[in-house]
Parts: sequence; C-alpha cells; structure tokens
Amino acid sequence: MSSKDNDDRAVNLAAQAVELVASGRAEDGSRALREAASLAPENPKVKAAFLKIQSDDSIHTLQKLCGKFVIEQDEEAGKEALEYLNRSAEVPGDVATKCLDMVIKERKIESKRLQDEIVAGLLRESVAAKDALAKLLLDGSTAAFEQIYGIGDKSANCIAEIVQQPSAWRKQSDREKVEADVFQLFLAKLLAVGHDDDGKALKGIARLLATDAGRLHPFIDEEIFEAILCSLDYRQPAEVRSQATLATAKYLELSGEKGQTYLVRFIPSYIAKGHGEELVLAFSAAAAVFPLVPRQAAALFLTEGFLPSLMPLLDKNNKSEKVEQAALNMLSAACLDSACRAAIKKHCLPWLRQVMSHGKGDRPGLAAVILTKALDPTMPARDSSGNNVQERTEVNDLVPMFKKLLADPREANKQNSIEGLAYASIQPTVKEDLIGDRLFLARLMDTLKASQPGATTIFGALTLVDHLTRYLPVLSEEQKKMNQLKAYANASKFVTNPDPLEEDAAVSRRCKAVVEAGAITTFVAISSHLSPASTAIVANIMLSLTRTLVLRGTIAQQGGARLLLKNFMAITGASDLDKQARRAMAQGLARILISIDPILVFPAAGSPPLTSATRPIISLLTDNESEASEGPRDLLPKFEALLALTNLASTPSDEATVVIVRQTLAIVEDLLLSNNTMIQRAATELVCNLMTSFAGIEMFADESKAADRRLHILLALADVEDLATRKAAGGALAALTYYEGAVKGIAAKERGMEILLGLCTDEDQEIVHRGLVCIDNIAQMQEPAGEQARRQLKDMDCVSILEDIADGSSNQVMKTTATAIVKELHAQISK
Repeated sequence: MSSKDNDDRAVNLAAQAVELVASGRAEDGSRALREAASLAPENPKVKAAFLKIQSDDSIHTLQKLCGKFVIEQDEEAGKEALEYLNRSAEVPGDVATKCLDMVIKERKIESKRLQDEIVAGLLRESVAAKDALAKLLLDGSTAAFEQIYGIGDKSANCIAEIVQQPSAWRKQSDREKVEADVFQLFLAKLLAVGHDDDGKALKGIARLLATDAGRLHPFIDEEIFEAILCSLDYRQPAEVRSQATLATAKYLELSGEKGQTYLVRFIPSYIAKGHGEELVLAFSAAAAVFPLVPRQAAALFLTEGFLPSLMPLLDKNNKSEKVEQAALNMLSAACLDSACRAAIKKHCLPWLRQVMSHGKGDRPGLAAVILTKALDPTMPARDSSGNNVQERTEVNDLVPMFKKLLADPREANKQNSIEGLAYASIQPTVKEDLIGDRLFLARLMDTLKASQPGATTIFGALTLVDHLTRYLPVLSEEQKKMNQLKAYANASKFVTNPDPLEEDAAVSRRCKAVVEAGAITTFVAISSHLSPASTAIVANIMLSLTRTLVLRGTIAQQGGARLLLKNFMAITGASDLDKQARRAMAQGLARILISIDPILVFPAAGSPPLTSATRPIISLLTDNESEASEGPRDLLPKFEALLALTNLASTPSDEATVVIVRQTLAIVEDLLLSNNTMIQRAATELVCNLMTSFAGIEMFADESKAADRRLHILLALADVEDLATRKAAGGALAALTYYEGAVKGIAAKERGMEILLGLCTDEDQEIVHRGLVCIDNIAQMQEPAGEQARRQLKDMDCVSILEDIADGSSNQVMKTTATAIVKELHAQISK
C-alpha cells in the first residue's frame, strides 16, 4: 500500500475513532485510533483526533495516560500511569480492562520496561484486569501466554500468579486446565532458550511447583529436568540459580526414585564427557543438590571410583578456571557429609594444596576452606598414636591466610575467610590467635556491620564469635566418668583433660576482648535484619558474655540489655531453636539486672518501661525444658531469675513488684519449698523484697487459706540452718508483723510466736535485730490480734529474754530497742 493510501486510510480511521468515542464505544474508538496511528503516526489529522479524544472529560485519567503512552510512545505518560497505579488509586474495572487491552496488544512500544511494569501494576491493583487475563488464557492459553510472556519478567510472573488464584476463575476445572497448559508453556520456553538467560521461565516453573507440584511434576521428563539442572551453573546470575534450586528441590521431593534416577544419570554422564563445559555443569549441579538431598548426593559422591577418576580430569583441565571453580564448589558442598569429608581428605588434599599455591582470584581461599573442613578441627588434639597433631598444625597454618583474606575487598574472599575461620576456631589455639589480634577483631565487626541483610557472612561471622566465647558445658561427676569409659572403649591409652585454653578463665578473657572490640554495638546495629538462626547465635553469644561479672555494666551501657529484651519479644516461634534462643536471651538479661541497678538500665521516663523486663525473667521460672534435658539438672537460670526479680522488686516504684506478685505467686511458693538450698534462699530473698509493696503483703496477710499456708512456710524458713535464708525470712516477718492479719496467723500457729522469739536469740546480730522488730510490732499493736500474741509472749518469758539482750548486747541500737519493747510490753500487759 502506498504512503498516500496509508494516509487516507489513517484519516478515515481517525474520524471513525472520534465518532465511536462520542457514541460511547470507547473501546472500538481506541482500537481504530491505534490502527490509524500505526499507519500514519505523523499525520496531522490523526494527531488531532487523538488530542480530541484525550480532551474528552468522560475518559478516565489512567486510560488517557495509557493511550498516550501506547499511541504516541510518550514515556512521560507511561511513567505517570505507573505512578498512578503505584499510589494504589482506585481504578474502575472497565477502565483497568481497557488499559490492559491497550498495553498488552501493542507490540511496537519502545519502552518495554514501562510496558512490563504497567501490565504488572494493572494486574496487581484491579480484580477486573485479573479476570480479563484469566479469560484470555481460557480462550486461548498459548496465544495469551506468548503475548504476555514477551512483554517482560513481571508480566510473565503475573501469568503464574493468575493461574494460582481461584478467585479469578469461575470453575476450578478451568483453572487447573489453564495452569497445566501454562506450566507446559513455561517448560517449553526453558527448553527453547537453553540456559534461560533472563530466568523468566524458571521463575514460572518454580512458582507453580511450589504451590501445585503434586499435579504438575509429572510433566517434567528427563530432558526438562536436565535443562533445570543445567540452570544451576554457578556462572548463571544468582536469581536464576535460586529459581532452578527451588524447582529442583520441589521436583526431587515429589518425583521419588524417578527424579533421583535422572539426577544420578545426569552428573556421571556429563563428567564422562570430560569436556570443560560439561564438567562445569555436572559439578555445579552436584554442588547445588547436596544441601537438598544430602543422602543421595553423598551416595553418588562416595561411589567407588568417583573421586579417584575425578582427579585426573581436574589435572587435565588444570588451566580451566571455570572447571576449577565448579569443582571447588562441589567439594565445599560435599563437606556437609562426614563420610564425604573423609573421602576428600583421602583423595583430594594434594589438588587442594596445589590450588592454594597456584590458583587465582578467590579460589585459593575456597580451597583452604575445604582443606580445613576435610582435616576436621573437631577431632581431638591427639589420639593414642598422636597422629592428629600434624593435621591440627596444618589448620593452624591456614589461619594467617584466612585473616589476610578478611581484609580483601572482594566479597567472595571475605566469605571464604569467615567460613574457614569459623571451622578452624573450633581449635583452642586458633581461638587464642584470633582473640589476641585486635585488628582482626575490628575487621570482623566492620564486616558484620557492612553485610547486607541475608548475607552468608553474617551467619559465618556470628558462628566464629560464638566459638570464641563459648564456655564448656558443666558436667556432672557421672558424665565425666562416662566420658572416661568412652575413651577407654575407643582404645585410647589416655584420657584427655580439657585444654587449659578452654577453661573458664581463658573463655572469660576472650569474652572481654570481644566486648572491647565493639561486639555489643555491632549486634545492636545488625539486629533488625538477622535471620532466626543468626538471632539464636547472638543469644548464645550474649549469654556467654554476660557470664563475666565485670562486663555486665559495659554490655548494659552499650545497649545489650535492650537488645536482649527486644529479641526476646521478637521471637514468637515454637521451634526448639526459638525456645533455646528465648531462654538464652532471658538469662542474659537476668544476669545484667542482677549486677546493674534496673533503674539505670530502664529509666522511669524511658522506653521500654521497667515492667517489660519482668516477662522474660519470669519465663525462666516457668521453663522446665532445660531441667528435663540430658545432663545435670540446670537450676542456674531459675536461680539467676530469682536474683534479678529481687532487684526489680527493690526499685522505688511498686509497678514491677505488682507484676511479679501477680505472675509468680504460685511459682515462688513452690520454690520456697525447693530441696536446693540456693534456690530456696533466692526465693526467700525475693519474698522479703516483695514486702515493700502492699501486693506482696497481701500474699501472707489477707487471712485467706492460701495466705495462711504461705505464712506457715515463711515461719519454717525462719528456723532453717541456712543463715541467709533465715535472714531473708526474718526480714519478711519484720514487715508482715506490722499487719493484724499476719500477726493473727502467726499467733494461731503452734510454734509461731516461738519462732519469732527464737530470732531474738540467734547467733547472727542482723537476725536478732529482725526478731526485735517483729516483737516491737506486736508490742505496739492495738488490735485484738496483738493482745493474743502478747499473752503468748508473756507465757514464753519474752521479757526475760529481751532484758538479757538489753543487758548483754554490745550493740547500742539493739540495747535501746530491747529496753523500749520491755517497757511497752509491761505497759500493755498491765492494762
């Protein structure tokens, strides 16, 4: 058709478009105008028609912007349309449908990125647009798929999203049919583009498998699975590899033996070809599947002849950097399995040492990490033959290299450094080397602060710090004997004692160095983007750091207490890891509050309030899981919790005391009867401090049966052998005897008044003083309960006992107090 014919037809179409829009047939008018613009975009009459239609107030703003973007190729209009959608502005259903129709049908749009984002925005914001896309797919899945898929990554994602949304479909059978069609079209795209450079097909495959793998995985045959495995190539972008990993994991999970058979055939067959490209694909796939199916991958790795035949191939391809890197990735992944580590140690050490010496880039560092794993720093320093010493020495020799790599600006070398040191630091000598290097510790903290959220360096660096600060577990005598028997059973000629570098004094010194290096401020800085696993490691580190008494003030000053409280509140899961982390956070906080005035840690006018600290501390009293675990019964968390609550109860405001009373009443009563002297003492001291609040007094003085029972327990504790327990119980009774209900309850007990009087004859002067306060309160009490108690005191010859104190005590305060009580008793009794 000639240029003049094109112009004539375009002018006619433009005129029709104006008439159609004016008559309310906006969609037909838009279609006619698009065709006119494609024939003669520069024709003045076509442009005039477009401007006339655009000026029509009845046309929605978004529709005008999309029309301008499509017909005039106006990028600014496209950006405005996208901004409109991103504001989540309400879009009428018919407008969204018309806009979608305009944007997806025009193939000549210059800005594909804007087109892709507008399509995704429409499908995100409009239910009607979703329904329209679902109808397109149902009417012709292949044509609609090709049309949308070609626009861009986000539009392709929308296809997978729509077929997963039941609300967009009238019938479930329609949705399932289209979902199967779309899945197969994604698979076809993967095969068509080979490695699927932009990852679009893999994203769709992975997404659909994630939600409906049971129905869809049978569509994957060996050829398709091979294409997915090839997409695990380490040279691919991380996003492509992650999608391929998700698809592989889901397929292997549901396909059973068939998928495993495909995998076992793929890796050896590609290795057998012996060419560099095939070796890279095989090694990359092996490295990726090891964490997914470790048992099957290890079985393949340990197949007789697999590793021995691999070494000649690596030597043959020794000039290929890509083969070397892929092989290192595979060996590193294989180190997950102990048997594979042993096989690497047997067959691969010379090659690894060669890479360390002559490799380039980050490969020497990765080879050193694998060597460290293979030599296994967890093995004892020596056995009966002493043949582990050389291996441990070689690991020690790698430490300077790892420390040097940490200073390398390349991220891969930092990862290798941290991973290698995390393994090597299991050895006490390496811990001492690292902790004595202040520059290294500073770089480690800087690396943690600079790490992006989710970076593998965070977990590795925290693991390293955990190794540096971890104390040996406390063993019972029975456990120590069992360890000796195991050593003899393993034919050892001697039983190794704990390394002096692992004793508490050495660990405490390392903890001090870690705090001085800025660990607390670092943990505070990165706390908002830690994974649950990393948060659990921080909990363990903080528990170790707070064990050293002199560090607690610094830890609190640098925000450690608030960090512990924040993380405790943030962890809401019920997994064993979550429970352990919460327990460690709570115990670390308890230790700080034992040593530091709670008001300094949580000021009255600050946030969070002081009362927020009671919840984690109280959780330690109700947590019995640590006691139920194997090993000696660990009562330390309960003991430290009681001490911390005692400090909280001593603060000027009684808000914390009220919370403690309400939430721990039954627990504390049980702990008062504990068979463990330290626990019983700490519980009694807590009760004594609770007497500063009326809520605490009511526990014993409200004349209820429960109060009467608790008063009976407290009187018994005032008569035990442990001095500190008697002192605390006497202090509580000194406060309680000011109240009639308590005195009435004591007088009703068979030995109640006898125990109070017994406090006055104790060998400890502080307890004597508490007894005198109790008797003085009773002597001055005007209520009937006071009169009954005084009669009992008279029958016990209380006056003579008090006169002996007045005459014989060297303490002037007690002499004066005893004399005053005698006078008061004489005055009351004579009435």
